[in-house]
Amino acid sequence: MYPDHTPRPPTQGAVEVHQPTPYPPSVPVAAPVVPEQPNSVPAVASIVLPDGRVVTGYAINPAQPEPAAAKPPVSRTAVNVALGGVGFLAVCGGLILLTSFIAALTAFITQLITLAAVIFGGWIAVQIFTASDHGSGAGTTVNIRKAVIKRSSFRG
Repeated sequence: MYPDHTPRPPTQGAVEVHQPTPYPPSVPVAAPVVPEQPNSVPAVASIVLPDGRVVTGYAINPAQPEPAAAKPPVSRTAVNVALGGVGFLAVCGGLILLTSFIAALTAFITQLITLAAVIFGGWIAVQIFTASDHGSGAGTTVNIRKAVIKRSSFRG
């Protein structure tokens, strides 16, 4: 009968029953945890309470926290800054040497130019003051003529 007390219709033939097929679990089931046996049996401790009762049991050691990782005495940042400073000093030393080399090279080139000017100037002076008459050997002959300038008061 139905909940409202009406009669059920008659069934025709055999009744088929379908059983659901279970799916295998998608998450693997963890293996049961088996407690490890200690290597040695701990000592049994007995405590006498103030009222005279004696309590016997195993002593339980409190859980010790894992030690923190030891920090180095100097931080990595400080080491990096120090190494950067050493590298900077090495570069500065090289730049000072390079600057000194360039200054010395400039002074050397300036001295070569000055020496060339002195030698060339001396050669020109020798050419000017040497006698143009190679045969007489009496020196330089200069012919001075009387100059007449028409539009001037000077009459020579």
